[in-house]
Amino acid sequence: VRPAVFLPPRLRHRLPTPAGTYLSMSGLMRGLNTMQEYSLLIGGKAGEGINTAGLSIAGLFSRLGYRVYMYFDYPSLIRGGHNFAIIRAADRPIGAHRTRVDVLLALDRKTIETHKERIDGKTTVIYDSSQVREETGYGLPLDDIIAEEKAPPITRNSAMLGALARVAGIDREMLEDVLRAAVPEKHLDSNLRVAARGYSAVESVFSVKPLDAPALPVLTGNEAAGLGLVYGGLDTYVAYPMTPSSGVLHFLAGRAEDLGIRVIHPENEISVILMALGLAYAGKRAAVGTSGGGFCLMTEGLSFAGMSEMPVTIVLSQRPGPSTGVPTYTAQSDLHFALNAGQGEFPRLVVAPGDPHEACAWSAAALMLSWRYQVPAIILMDKTLAEGACSFDLDASTPPRDHEPLLEDGEGEYRRYRRTEDGVSPLAFPGMEGVTVKANSYAHDERGFTTEKAEEIRALQEKLLRKAGSLKAELGGYQTVKTYGAPDAEKTIICWGSQKWVCIEAAAGVDARVVQPVVLAPFPVEAWSKAMAGAGEVVCVENNATGQAARLLREHGFDPGRSILKYDGRPFAVDELTARLEEVFV
Repeated sequence: VRPAVFLPPRLRHRLPTPAGTYLSMSGLMRGLNTMQEYSLLIGGKAGEGINTAGLSIAGLFSRLGYRVYMYFDYPSLIRGGHNFAIIRAADRPIGAHRTRVDVLLALDRKTIETHKERIDGKTTVIYDSSQVREETGYGLPLDDIIAEEKAPPITRNSAMLGALARVAGIDREMLEDVLRAAVPEKHLDSNLRVAARGYSAVESVFSVKPLDAPALPVLTGNEAAGLGLVYGGLDTYVAYPMTPSSGVLHFLAGRAEDLGIRVIHPENEISVILMALGLAYAGKRAAVGTSGGGFCLMTEGLSFAGMSEMPVTIVLSQRPGPSTGVPTYTAQSDLHFALNAGQGEFPRLVVAPGDPHEACAWSAAALMLSWRYQVPAIILMDKTLAEGACSFDLDASTPPRDHEPLLEDGEGEYRRYRRTEDGVSPLAFPGMEGVTVKANSYAHDERGFTTEKAEEIRALQEKLLRKAGSLKAELGGYQTVKTYGAPDAEKTIICWGSQKWVCIEAAAGVDARVVQPVVLAPFPVEAWSKAMAGAGEVVCVENNATGQAARLLREHGFDPGRSILKYDGRPFAVDELTARLEEVFV
């Protein structure tokens, strides 16, 4: 297993596993209402570096020992429009945003107009007085500062970062350390000068006290998934850029040499899936990334993988549809597409991580299990998880078992599709001495030759079913369903994927517990039954319009209770969901 060599040495070789425990959820929920926290928003036009500025703010609070979460909102525009990032910092792990903010940093008038509902009497507003005329808050003449310092216009957000640091009582030295870590050397000097001007232009309003906790790296879900794939033995990542999965491609491409992997960008999504299958045929562990529209083009290749029993792992990041939909926003609307894509009946693994820790762990497990059982694996994410960022703690834990059923000497004539008790055939690859390796999308016999005989077709399908059963049995040793909160709570919130953290926090406000399925296919029926024992009043929270997880639960004979749905392309805020839960729970 190749280490994530670009991480600090103390974090190398220490990636979490699907069965790992990252923190005490009962302790977290008891303390949610008393936590020390700050919420900030920075907004401006596309092209002004809002995402980078938001990550720098997150890094600033992380250096002080806080756990951070960042939500980034942007339209499908290269320049113009309105971009904003909400950064929340707290003394405990968090993974969702709130509506109200303590500090609003406005690079233009639209930021203040758009976010009036987030401002109250305790909010500090810092704005570009070159663009905004305000009577309250701190105005920075950014046009004048940029001209006087002979700095590029993009450094305007560094002035805002400097002003924020002074308002929050953060030392200038800490601010400069963060900028040195975030800004390329050739642009560092101008950014430091502009940040210093912002710092000196305002006064301290409150004081962010450093915490006695280590500074943690801040990773997006895409970055964590990329790390997990590498940990699972990735050889080659193949993708065509498609929001919101593109971050995996960019992250791995930028570090391919350090990680000892290859990253390939073919001409379209059909080429992506077929190239990955070709790599698998040659014995190379490959993964691909896409969103709904690209996955549509991959479905024939997915069926090919199912029939030919070639492993492939797909990072499928959801966004609203149908068709192009709203490409830079979020949804959980492709669940049943992932569960049923491709013609015919064949086993697959579908996992839905709820945060970057789970994205890392389950990406590794998905790639390993895909090769162990020679099935397609789908890592189902969405924009909220893929592009959201949070503090990432690589707690030590034992990695999942990883082995391939390779051909061994003395087995006689090689049969690529040999019918075994567990449905898994021994693997061999082209170039191995004395074997002929066939891959066939047509119905085939044990050696891989095309057949239309009834008994052969039946035996082939039964082999696939045995393999599905073996995969399900092994998953019994994983934590496929997670619960948070008091076991004896009389209210239960069901959620999946990126709804995890907002539900955990909102549950504390209504005295409920949370149950989260992480594996969605093969569905963990026994684990779900145990987790839902004594559930009481139940609601199911989802970011889609039809309650897709609720439908899946009904298909397996479970009652998902009432649905709370949001389908406007935006994730729930903690206070927003709490209010919805209070309406439903009586």
